[in-house]
Amino acid sequence: PMTIEAAPHTASPPESGGGVEAITAPSLCVEGVRHGFFTRQGGSSAGIYASLNAGRGSNDNPQHVGQNRAVIAAHLRLSADRLVSMHQTHSADVLVLDAPTQDRPRVDGLVTDRPGIALGVLHADCAPVLFLDADAGVIGGAHAGWRGAAGGVLEATLAAMGERGAERDRIRVAIGPTIGPNSYEVGPEFKDPIVREMAEAEACFRPSQRAGHAYFDLPAYIVLRLKSAGVGTIEDLALDTYPDEARFFSYRRTTHRGEADYGRLLSAIALEG
Repeated sequence: PMTIEAAPHTASPPESGGGVEAITAPSLCVEGVRHGFFTRQGGSSAGIYASLNAGRGSNDNPQHVGQNRAVIAAHLRLSADRLVSMHQTHSADVLVLDAPTQDRPRVDGLVTDRPGIALGVLHADCAPVLFLDADAGVIGGAHAGWRGAAGGVLEATLAAMGERGAERDRIRVAIGPTIGPNSYEVGPEFKDPIVREMAEAEACFRPSQRAGHAYFDLPAYIVLRLKSAGVGTIEDLALDTYPDEARFFSYRRTTHRGEADYGRLLSAIALEG
């Protein structure tokens, strides 16, 4: 498989429209496809949710969240009811959509081959992973924290795409803003099961100054699993959510500060109608 190495410059300059900032991945910039890894800029929310909080599961004002989601959908040239996102539970469950829904399905992956449906992934440190087989006209989106990635959500998304005609060696995958390798310190109870399940994942850890602890490179782990699954092109935008408060929400940063809640970023992909 071809891997586009992690480097901040792989992401194209943010597109702005009405204050919204959408980062795009060159590998997904294909005619007939719209996508964006949206930052927290350009929305209606205030306080800890400022400003483009797209999470209906947060304690933000629901009206503001609805306005934010409508702004995101409009950037993708769709109405708000065409933007689908999930009630994510760090599972490996994937839903194939033939029509849009606002029911917040309890899954961590979405797939469709139907134009005019935006597949949305909510995140605030976990990785938003967008998938495209342009030849087959099949797209996917997955929410991949360590638990979901280890549990097989990436492979399950690929399998669901295959059921609609996608071929793994043609699939392009982009990993959006997620917690980076210098920000994610974990204990031995975290590392051991991952390495037991996949020995090559040892390379995704490096020792930290605290005894028995290590820094975990979640994007590298996702790349490793995608390579093992036979994906054709993998692009990591190398954008760390934790230190970049101006652009990204971060669950870990919120936890360290003892804040009551946190906003959710949204990344999405859609086939044009």
